[in-house]
Amino acid sequence: MKLQLKIWRQSGPENSGQFEMHDLDGVSEDCSFLEMLDLLNEQLLENGKEPVSFDHDCREGICGSCSLTINGLPHGPEDSTTTCQLHMRKFRDGETITIEPFRAKAFSVVRDLVVDRSPFDKIIQAGGYVSVRTGSAPDGNAIPIAKQDADLAMDAAACIGCGACVAACKNASAMLFTSAKAGHLNLLPQGQAEKDQRVLNMVASMDEAGFGNCRNYGECSAACPKDISLDFIAKLNRDYSVASVKKILS
Repeated sequence: MKLQLKIWRQSGPENSGQFEMHDLDGVSEDCSFLEMLDLLNEQLLENGKEPVSFDHDCREGICGSCSLTINGLPHGPEDSTTTCQLHMRKFRDGETITIEPFRAKAFSVVRDLVVDRSPFDKIIQAGGYVSVRTGSAPDGNAIPIAKQDADLAMDAAACIGCGACVAACKNASAMLFTSAKAGHLNLLPQGQAEKDQRVLNMVASMDEAGFGNCRNYGECSAACPKDISLDFIAKLNRDYSVASVKKILS
C-alpha cells in the first residue's frame, strides 16, 4: 500500500503545532496502525528527521495508551477496536490518513500525538478504596454477590481508560469513564461503605480537571473500544443525586 499521512506535530505543550504531510510506500495491509507508524519513523530517521512521538505499551488492546484520532474518529474507523489493534486493511491504497492526538482541554498535548491523561488517574485516586480486610485472600464464597451485579461490575471494569469517550464527546465529558470506574466498585458489596463519598469525590475531581458536562449525545459509548454502556452514566447520576441529598441532610 502507498499512503499519504497528514500527521500533527507539536514539540511541546507550550508550543503551537501544525500538520505535516508524509508519503509512505510498501505498507502491508496486514500490519497494525502502530506498526505503520513505526515504518514512518524508520523512514524519518533514515532521512535525518525527528520521528513522530506516539503513545503505546501493550499493543494488545488492553492498556489504553494508544490514543489517536484517525480521520476524525477516536481509535479509527473500526468499532470496538483500539488503535493498536486496527489493521491497515481498513484503509484504501493511496488514501490520505489524518492522524492527530485526542482533543480535550483536560488532555494537554505532551508532544506530537502524545497527550497527558493524568486527570484520569486523579479521578480514580479520588474514588478511594473498598473496605475489605488485608492479609490472606478471603474465601471465594465469603461474600455472596448476585450474578447480575457481578456481571455489571465486570462490564464496568472493562474500561481501559483510553480517553476515546472524552475525544468523541462534543463537550469533552469524562462521564462514561468516571461512571465505569465508580460503577465497578459501587455495584459490589465491598464498595458500599464508601459509595456515597466515592461518587461525590470522583465527580468533583472530574469537574476540577476541566472536563465538560454530559449531554447524552451517546458518542462516548459509540467510540469506546470496550463498549461501555451509557447505563453506567445513568447510574452515576442517580448515585450522585442520592449522595448529594444525604450530604445536605447529614
